[in-house]
Amino acid sequence: MRGRRPRARHVIVTGLALTGVVPGRLHGRFPSVEGDWYGIVNYEIGYADGHRDKLYLVDQFVPFIALRERK
Repeated sequence: MRGRRPRARHVIVTGLALTGVVPGRLHGRFPSVEGDWYGIVNYEIGYADGHRDKLYLVDQFVPFIALRERK
């Protein structure tokens, strides 16, 4: 909207850290009807406050453009 100032960023320190690169395991791939490829991936996401527990995600449908080959 016009004339409204952007709100200050609200950070939740116990939230998930959704930036960066994490290792994962690709165990399936599928093309879409439009020709784009998607992978089925297992991976972990850490929390912003750095505590040791991580959220383990299983069988996630991820666009290939977001995946990188392990080096």
